[in-house]
This record gives sequence, structure tokens and C-alpha cells, in this order.
Amino acid sequence: MPGEIRYDSNRVRLRTGEYERPDGKYEYRYSVFGKSFSVYDKTLDGLREKENDILSEKKGVNNQYNKHTTTLNDVYGLWKEVKRGIRQNTYRNYCYMYDQYVKDSIGDMYVSRIKKSDIKRFFNHLVDERRLKAGTVDAVQTILHQVLQIAVDDEWIDKNPSDGAIKELKRAHQLNSKKRQALTKEEQKLLLSFLSENTTNIRWYPITAVMLGTGMRVGEATGLRWCDVDFKNSMIDVNHTLVYYSKGDHSCTFAINDTKTPASKRIIPMTKQVKDALLMERGMQELSGITCNVEIDGYRNFIFVNRFGGLHHQGSLNKAFKRVIRDCNDAEFLKSKNPKVLLPKFSCHNLRHTFATRLCESGMNIKLIQDILGHSDISTTMDIYTHVTQEARHQARKYMEQN
Repeated sequence: MPGEIRYDSNRVRLRTGEYERPDGKYEYRYSVFGKSFSVYDKTLDGLREKENDILSEKKGVNNQYNKHTTTLNDVYGLWKEVKRGIRQNTYRNYCYMYDQYVKDSIGDMYVSRIKKSDIKRFFNHLVDERRLKAGTVDAVQTILHQVLQIAVDDEWIDKNPSDGAIKELKRAHQLNSKKRQALTKEEQKLLLSFLSENTTNIRWYPITAVMLGTGMRVGEATGLRWCDVDFKNSMIDVNHTLVYYSKGDHSCTFAINDTKTPASKRIIPMTKQVKDALLMERGMQELSGITCNVEIDGYRNFIFVNRFGGLHHQGSLNKAFKRVIRDCNDAEFLKSKNPKVLLPKFSCHNLRHTFATRLCESGMNIKLIQDILGHSDISTTMDIYTHVTQEARHQARKYMEQN
């Protein structure tokens, strides 16, 4: 009971949180951020030494995280201490977004004084002054909401001021992330035809054909090793992903991560076109004397390398695709093809979406499509399938109206 006076077997008065156990040892119980902990000692004097250390440490923590003087940056520091259960690359991206856009703007504000209007003003600043796109603002909102939720959970603030702020911003600025579009069959055919015939860009044919023919994510494709490909049984084993991330000191580095989700570890059947593209890559490297000269976290012998033997990443590939689009849409080349078809702007992920679209158009079982793409949630696959069927109905209706 509160205020009850307790003594140990030696008639020494026990303090709050101190207990004498049946085995004669002493226990001190305490809590940190709502979680209970205990320390033990054979003697009461020894226990109190540990107790004093804990109380001193808790006092420092309480001074650091005072409701009225704690800043948003302080709470971010606490978030970094307690955040668990996410992939290392995701954690690094969260930290980068906060350090890049939040830390030096509203990071010094006392968290207890941050209002929803402050969050709206901050988001408006990101769009109007820093010219951020919808996807980047969404990423900033994700980390900001998690940090502010720590303050809510520890009862420094009553509710999260970032709730709903991003929706109002998108309505006000008409910010809507564009749904990634797949290449049409004609565009896909034009792309592969151009890469296979153009001597300047032919080096991009193998990786483009592999991504279009397997639907691998860019990190899965760039991290593919020769040992992951079974030419005899025409199978590709996707068991890791290659990431390229900022180290926070204005430099970037490669690392090997686990796949995006457990479902992303999968075996992909290899078509003849994909097999031929891989063999073509091997042949071009042998002819040019290029070999993979890097090792990342014990992984080596990567398939797709640049002319220096280094690795590709999403940024370098997307830059290459911009040059491919420019060269392909050149009038001289299109004269011999279909001048009515031009390559649209596309990125690495558009190639994955194109592969998924072709599978949906073929009428393949939706569950099988999910397994091949490595989606952990079938709703992601259904979004693509629904979009494809709606587009097919639209095209059919358009054809009937014209004829």
C-alpha cells in the first residue's frame, strides 16, 4: 500500500522500490519510458549503490526530456534510440530525410508548442520554397509523424499535430503522386529494338531486357550475381538486394541488404529472351576485357557492371535511360520504324511495372503474378491488375466507338 513502511529481515527500513527476496537477495524495481526493470544484489548496501547510479541516470534523462524544454530534435534523438524492427536502409533513409529537411527548420522548436498550423506552414515551405515533389514530402511526413508520435506516447503533447496535414497540403497544391505507367507493347518493342540495333546504346540492352523480362526491382537486378542464375534449369534466385545510400558526409556507398520483404525471396522462371540477354552481357564483357572488381559485404562476381568494373545503381541507370530516350526519339531512327510511336519518359521501376502489366494482360493467375513479383500483399498486385483491366475496357470501348 502507498506510504506503507517496510523493513527487511535485519530491521532496516526499505525505500520505495526496494524488496527483500525469499532467497535473501535484494531487488530494486524501476521504470524507464513506461517499461519495468529490476536490479539485484546480495546486500542492501550494494543494491543502493546501483540504485543511486540509476536515479542519477534517470535524473539526467528527465532533465534532457522535460516536457516544456524538449525540442523536436531532442525527440528525434530519442526516436533514433528506440526505433527497431525496420531495415537498415529504411532507417538510414528516415534519418537522411529528417536531417536534410526538418532538423534545421522546425527541429529547434519546443515540441509542446508545435501546432498543426506550424506543420502546415513547414510543408508549404517544402513545396513553395524548396520545390519538393509529392513523393519527397510524403517521405518527410513519414519520419516527422513517427517522431511526434513519441511525444504523444510519452504524454508531452495530447495529439500528433502532423495528422492529416499532408492531405490538406496535397489538396491545396494539387499534389498527387503520379501513378507509374507501364510501357505499351509498341513502346516496349521500340525500346528493345533500338537498344539491340544502336551501337552506342547496345550496352544497355542486357539489363533492360532482364528487367523487362523478370520484373525484378532495380536493387535485385543490379545485385544479381552469376551464381544466382541457373542456366540449366532456366531459373533466377532472388535472395538479396543491392542498395546505394548516403553516408551523411556528402558521399554514398553500396551495401547488401536482405530482400524488401520475406516474400521477395523467390525463384523467377527465365525466358529465352532473358537467358540470351544474360549470355549477351557475358559475351560483351569478355570481348571488352571487363570484369567485376568490387566486393560488397562478402558478395562478389556481380553480373551487371560498368566499363570500369564497378556497379550500377538506380540513379546511374535512370540517367542512362534518359539518354536512351533522347537518342531513340531521334527522327532519323524513327523513320525506319513507326514514327507514330515515341518512347515516353520512364525509370527503372516503370520496367517492373511493364513486366507486371504484360503478365496481367496475358490472363495469368493473380496469385502466381504476386509470387513472381515478390509482393507480400496481394492488394499491391490487384492494384496493377485492376488498372490493366480498366485500361483494356477503355480501349475496347474506344475501338467500338470508332468502328
